[in-house]
Amino acid sequence: MSDSEAAGRFFDAAIGLLRRVQNEESEQITAAGRLIADTVIEGGRLFTFGAGHSSLPAQDVVYRAGGLALMNLLPAPGLVGVDVMPATLGSALERIEGLASTVLEQSPLRAGDLLIVVSLSGRNVLPVELARTARAQGITVIGVTSLAYATGTAPRNPSGDFLKDHCDLVLDNKISIGDAELTAEGVGAPFAPASTVVTSALMQAVIATAVEELAKSGKEPPMLRTGNVDGGHEWNKHVMTDYADRIFYHR
Repeated sequence: MSDSEAAGRFFDAAIGLLRRVQNEESEQITAAGRLIADTVIEGGRLFTFGAGHSSLPAQDVVYRAGGLALMNLLPAPGLVGVDVMPATLGSALERIEGLASTVLEQSPLRAGDLLIVVSLSGRNVLPVELARTARAQGITVIGVTSLAYATGTAPRNPSGDFLKDHCDLVLDNKISIGDAELTAEGVGAPFAPASTVVTSALMQAVIATAVEELAKSGKEPPMLRTGNVDGGHEWNKHVMTDYADRIFYHR
């Protein structure tokens, strides 16, 4: 097997998943975009969260050129990406009861806000507890997960359920259990995960929909521009000043 064959197979798999999400989740994507737009119009704030590699799609919609300026990352120590040593500590933290509630208590989130929780398996303590606690506090929760895990694995949290069970809206990224798209002779385990590619695209589709919905409502969406074009920094400074009460990554 040559590198080009493996690369081609991976691209085909990823493109196939993207097409499935586009075709099968279109109504949910539209609904999610409208929830975000409605939250903005009603004065709420927007947050996104993911642990481990699930934090990558969550971070992808925060403070970036071409992005909605109002998206904020909800951070948790040791859980944003793979930023602790040993890396396995991050996985262990996802299984600690009470951590999500503590993170939420110390955050600026309040009733009327919206939180996107990204979790591929949706089975660990942290995302389930976070979604459940947030909804109980009057926060709208959108879950981004693989529904395959909810039917093909056992929950790994005291409540005995999954992220999908504690959300106002669920987006299914269609990733199969194990998050590996390829197999090959001589390779003992499946490889080539596609969850980051697909989930990031799903998140961007939702934000694009929200921007479109805001524009349709007559409210100009506060967008960020790249600082690598003339006037970009000035534009962003203006946006951040106008929306200082809803932007938390610039404090």
